Amino acid sequence: MEGIYLVHLMVMVLSLGLLAGALCQVDDGSDNETTAVYIITLKQAPASHYYGKLRKNTNVFKHGVPRNPNQFHNRRDNSRSNWSSSSYVARVHDSLLRRVLRGEKYLKLYSYHYLINGFAVLVTPEQASKLSRRREVANVALDFSVRTATTHTPQFLGLPQGAWVKAGGYETAGEGIVIGFVDTGIDPTHPSFADDISLNSYPVPSHFSGVCEVTRDFPSGSCNRKLIGARHFAASAITRGIFNSSQDYASPFDGDGHGTHTASVAAGNHGIPVIVAGHCFGNASGMAPRAHVSVYKALYKSFGGFAADVVAAIDQAAQDGVDVLSLSITPNRRPPGIATFFNPIDMALLSAVKAGVFTVQAAGNTGPSPKSMSSFSPWIFTVGAASHDRVYSNSIILGNNVTIHGVGLAPGTDEDTMLTLVSALHAVNNETTVTTDMYVGECQDSSNFNQDFIEGNLLICSYSIRFVLGLSTIKQAVETAKNLSAAGVVFYMDPFVIGFQLNPIPMSVPGIIIPSPDDSKVLLQYYNSSLERNGTTKQITKFGAVASILGGLKANYSNSAPKVMYYSARGPDPEDSFLDDADILKPNLVAPGNSIWAAWSSLGTDSVEFQGENFAMMSGTSMAAPHIAGLAALIKQKFPSFSASAIASALSSTASLYDNNGGPIMAQRAYANPDLNQSPATPFDMGSGFVNATAALDPGLIFDSSYDDYMSFLCGINGSSPVVLNYTGQNCLSYNSTINGTDLNLPSITIAKLYQSRTVQRSVTNIAGNETYKVGWSAPYGVTVKVVPARFSIASGERQVLSVFFDAIMNSSIASHGRIGLFGDQGHVLNIPLSVIVKVTYNTTTNG
Repeated sequence: MEGIYLVHLMVMVLSLGLLAGALCQVDDGSDNETTAVYIITLKQAPASHYYGKLRKNTNVFKHGVPRNPNQFHNRRDNSRSNWSSSSYVARVHDSLLRRVLRGEKYLKLYSYHYLINGFAVLVTPEQASKLSRRREVANVALDFSVRTATTHTPQFLGLPQGAWVKAGGYETAGEGIVIGFVDTGIDPTHPSFADDISLNSYPVPSHFSGVCEVTRDFPSGSCNRKLIGARHFAASAITRGIFNSSQDYASPFDGDGHGTHTASVAAGNHGIPVIVAGHCFGNASGMAPRAHVSVYKALYKSFGGFAADVVAAIDQAAQDGVDVLSLSITPNRRPPGIATFFNPIDMALLSAVKAGVFTVQAAGNTGPSPKSMSSFSPWIFTVGAASHDRVYSNSIILGNNVTIHGVGLAPGTDEDTMLTLVSALHAVNNETTVTTDMYVGECQDSSNFNQDFIEGNLLICSYSIRFVLGLSTIKQAVETAKNLSAAGVVFYMDPFVIGFQLNPIPMSVPGIIIPSPDDSKVLLQYYNSSLERNGTTKQITKFGAVASILGGLKANYSNSAPKVMYYSARGPDPEDSFLDDADILKPNLVAPGNSIWAAWSSLGTDSVEFQGENFAMMSGTSMAAPHIAGLAALIKQKFPSFSASAIASALSSTASLYDNNGGPIMAQRAYANPDLNQSPATPFDMGSGFVNATAALDPGLIFDSSYDDYMSFLCGINGSSPVVLNYTGQNCLSYNSTINGTDLNLPSITIAKLYQSRTVQRSVTNIAGNETYKVGWSAPYGVTVKVVPARFSIASGERQVLSVFFDAIMNSSIASHGRIGLFGDQGHVLNIPLSVIVKVTYNTTTNG
């Protein structure tokens, strides 16, 4: 299903294509029906926990102020690639499998050693049970599937005059930073990833140790100083017999298009011409155009992906030394167990954060329902999708002076000429009827039509559910129109396609798509009323309807934006499969995700309409996440010692609350007619707000959290101790105290259940010059709030503790929201969203 049509982009997932280390071959006669892939975690800590101290976060709130006020964790060790632990760990895994499954058939897919000490193995449930009983084994988890969830957005985000200027201009923006992508791969031939567009030196960062696979599809020389790493992961898919190497490419090459798109949004080269269907739509640039790209292909169009492969990709990316990791993927189902946070992917990302990697994930395209969030954990930066101010509008003027608005990246007809409209249903040849071809009105085969009726006229075609399903295409209808020498093509919406949202689609001939069924009726009523028929035979004697297409190649920048898109997943963050609310704000913020121009693979098939093009316009939270990945690279470049949580704080606390007209950011509330069903966005729609790229590079104050804080949070979940031990190898008893989500030092405060009163503390550290801040706040409805101190002066490098007092003044289970604002006398402004769901003014429990 094509992302250009359904912004519910399928999040296909990963897999590592190497079967290296496989100990046993499954013979041809074996019965695989009862086998499955399991992810086995061992109790011994992984390599990153031993060597991770070289990249460990410093908890400035518990251990005082660092000597450098910008230093939130130590620089990473550049000699990490010298460690030869991986082969030793793999041998340990092999030895365990041989001893436990002596003489039995199994297939080891991966040895994880950097972020997780464990392996993925294809075994029967009985064999998995045997492994689970070994004292060396901490956890056994069944593999699960996952799914996938620009030219103008740099300008809309103010990069040319703001963030890029702070980074020294676009020619240095992101330099020295490596962004990793877990996605569908990359097209290395695309100019967005060339390394020769600047005369400036462009060395590969010394802290990066990744490699490029060399295959027939990804030959030697595919990588360069821009694209510095590329691997693919598909072992879990291969064991299921669903991997098609010719279609899915057993290499890092992108046969889908999605991965090339997301990589260029974050880090594509600056000034690359966007030419689609022969039309120029400007010049493209990534958010951090000088950043380096490393690709970990784990998503495939034909089948999706699997957690075992994703974990392998994450593990490899962190070991390679990426600074930022972008995942436009979400699980196909909410993780089972005592909390959503306890799943192999999130726990691998926790170890990545410990290793100093900022991880960003798409929120998912499952909105606008509450609790539709598909990214759960506080150490992951979750991004929702919003619109930006550029729209491509198209219109058709009918002969009765009625104007109908539509979409279509197409040229217009001669504005001084009205052309005759001819329905495809009225232009079939003698051999074709609606009875013999019920879909003839979709204009997919030019041999069905009489060219004499159509030549020089506007051909009317129907747009049905078959276009949504990919069974019919705009591109083929345009080819039909060209073959018949039509002057243009007009698509009306089939009445059975209700509430469908259509993005602009490229057309090489004058054309328009009318997405509204009601407007489509207006067109057809005018057309039918203008037909002249023989009084006896009822045959059409004249096509009387005429029209002119204005065209949709010119962008309009007056649209009110941003607004949260209807498909963007919403909070509150579900803590478990029972949909209990977590004390964690999700999403973290929203970024441009709708109608995003970016690079496209030359063999990309995710959107038929952009097949063969170098660029495509796509929509989804998959497009929003890499915007943040690129901006995080700019922050990392300016503040190289920032921890992952410090980067997250800079992005969140500076986010904008208002649209480009000064009004509140709106959120679409319905799939059908979303612009008619919208209201002001809450933190559960947009998190802290819409990303402000320039302000994020100068946040003033930082809210920082450490790996130990996250561990204390996990240990505070009721019944979590054995699960934490299983996943991390660490005992909760080693943590003197536990905390809940509200007490994590996040740039937001979320309270799922407020019983009478509560005090919450936040610590901020000043990374700017000496400054005095005033504190203001608005309380959530049904709650009183007080912040102490209400004014404070803070020197550079110092920290300040804020105490926030909440008191419930009414009983309610309806979420309400407020904000705390920190206003510095040197111009820094930070906002802290407040969300309280259940409010209880007294203890309602009675005895007896």
